[in-house]
Amino acid sequence: MKITKEELAQMIDHTNLKAFAEDAAIRKLCEEAKEYGFKALAINGAQIERCRKYLGDSPVLIGATVGFPLGQMTIESKVFETEDAIGKGAGEIDYVLNVAELKNGNKEYIEREMREITQVCHAHGVTCKVIFENCYLTDEEKRTAAEIALQVGPDFIKTSTGFGTGGATVEDVRLMKSVVGDALKVKAAGGIRDFETAAAMIEAGAERIGTSAGVELMKHFS
Repeated sequence: MKITKEELAQMIDHTNLKAFAEDAAIRKLCEEAKEYGFKALAINGAQIERCRKYLGDSPVLIGATVGFPLGQMTIESKVFETEDAIGKGAGEIDYVLNVAELKNGNKEYIEREMREITQVCHAHGVTCKVIFENCYLTDEEKRTAAEIALQVGPDFIKTSTGFGTGGATVEDVRLMKSVVGDALKVKAAGGIRDFETAAAMIEAGAERIGTSAGVELMKHFS
């Protein structure tokens, strides 16, 4: 696959979602994102204001998680968390859909949750990404979630949190892309630790890569 260092950097969400990510780790994350020109950070909401300080006037976006990592919060809680994150400076939101309700076949719930969070994001000009957590889903459930997203219109559908029993797979990226086509974008995340894996995800249709190994990916161009 032919891709420049700059092009790949602009597809990377530089990630640190560890519960023990102390100040030094977050500062390092921000400095690396600025150095390599990554598109965004992916961090927990509690780190937003710290990242704003360390990023300064950098164009790197702050991507905050919502309902992370299990998705088992009420819609109202997720909407509040979304509004709070945006108010503190998040330019992107990655929220975990309610996996249990999807498995229950409760399409109305999934649609309402997705619509309310997407509306908040778009009202503020913020990118909305919906995390499916595919490791817990059947292929039919993945298609159902993607079809709902196609109706609602978030910006991205995303494979995984990286905290489940499995991460992104090429097969899942292809499946998700086959449903949404060019109408929505796909983000692959979870277990992407080298350039070859990232390249395979991009070739399958991913337009954003979530990884804590962004610097390692950049070494491919050294």
